[in-house]
Amino acid sequence: MNAEPRPLDHLVLPTASLETARARLTALGFTVAPVGVHPFGTANACVFLADGTYLEPLAVADERQAREAARQGNAFVARDAAYRYRQGGDGFSALVFGTQDARDDDLTFRREGMSGGEILDFSRPFTDAAGNTGEASFRLAFAADLRAPDIFFFTCQRIGVPKVDRASLQSHRNGVTGIVRVVLSASRPFDFAPIVSMAADAPPVEPAAGQAVRVAARNMVVDLVDDAGLEERYGLDAAGHTGLQARAVCFAATDLARIAGLLGDAGISYHMKDSRLVVPPASGQGAAFVFEEIS
Repeated sequence: MNAEPRPLDHLVLPTASLETARARLTALGFTVAPVGVHPFGTANACVFLADGTYLEPLAVADERQAREAARQGNAFVARDAAYRYRQGGDGFSALVFGTQDARDDDLTFRREGMSGGEILDFSRPFTDAAGNTGEASFRLAFAADLRAPDIFFFTCQRIGVPKVDRASLQSHRNGVTGIVRVVLSASRPFDFAPIVSMAADAPPVEPAAGQAVRVAARNMVVDLVDDAGLEERYGLDAAGHTGLQARAVCFAATDLARIAGLLGDAGISYHMKDSRLVVPPASGQGAAFVFEEIS
């Protein structure tokens, strides 16, 4: 492992409709970026956060193009299609960590028997809120566990970064500033610590009795919990899944009362659990969103 863990880069949230996702995320108080189109048949409408992480609601924009890309070995599109086939249009399919060397990561994933597919290089245009454009280029290395077909991991090396201003896109009505935790669930959480540890390049912390398995990335933590832990901590039903599932995104917020007011105005249901405000998954919001007040 390196001297310090990899940082979380972003989370992939498949959606059946970017329009539905945009409406839902806007109602939740987020600022949503303009649509970005990939050269392999998918498109996104991201939510960028001040801590440098982001959410990637992902839709299929061109089914024929996506199908052909998957046939040619594009692991990103192939795994997205497989996820949608098993889980439906909306969900939470991947955790993505930042890296300086995706090729080296790919070698590591292969050596450990956890490769999720061939390296992917691609570029796409990026547009900021003011309409300024640039081109972003990426190199992705994939990791996966055959026992967990409904989640995958990859590292993202930013080869070319567009010179556009994201400041206005990182300001949100709900006061969210970043991601503090991602929650994964499994009937036997520690079985999946190796894949999460390898993706984040960080050792898992073996839990005390009743506690989550924790992997600390550079800028947040990944908690792996069992069904009872998911209910106890967040009031969420694990629905009897046996493999690893990505279940919740926990955000740093400045004022839960403010968020509660936004949700009330929008008619969005939520519940409180141990001083956390929890919004269950819904159409256009594939994961539970958990808001934690952090001063």
